[in-house]
Amino acid sequence: MSEIISAAVLLILIMDPLGNLPLFLAILRSLPPERRRKVLLRELCISLGVMLLFLFAGEQILNILSLQQEAVSIAGGIILFLIALRMIFPGEGSLTGLPEGEEPLIVPMAVPLIAGPSILAALLLLAHQHPQQMGKLTLSLLAAWSINCVILMFYEGLHRLLGEKVLTALERLMGMLL
Repeated sequence: MSEIISAAVLLILIMDPLGNLPLFLAILRSLPPERRRKVLLRELCISLGVMLLFLFAGEQILNILSLQQEAVSIAGGIILFLIALRMIFPGEGSLTGLPEGEEPLIVPMAVPLIAGPSILAALLLLAHQHPQQMGKLTLSLLAAWSINCVILMFYEGLHRLLGEKVLTALERLMGMLL
């Protein structure tokens, strides 16, 4: 049970739902209010499918690409470090990459905001290091994804409740933890 909780906490930190709140607000703001939840739910389901694919096909993906676990570990560590730096010291520029009013499909919400390179690398590594514990890893991923869903489905209320400064502080704190 402690392995499941430990892996779920790691995956939640990597997914960074609180850090993604301002991005989701910016992306969904231009959509009609009745479409926002549907689009968000669709993107969350797509991201879960991508993450499960990487969890279960992780070993095969490593073999097809002729990568060793150490190379992926180093690359994943670098990605996590860069994500953490971006969270602590956010840059300027376009947040979404979408034209105003366009409904997102897969990019940028499902991939890379929810199922980004760091979570996919972590899932590849977990699957490679613990192939005998795929059930526990699946439960960890589902738990982390569920918490991510709850936070993101109530993004407007959380944004109003916490405010921009608290969300920024939480994002930077999560970046330091990561």
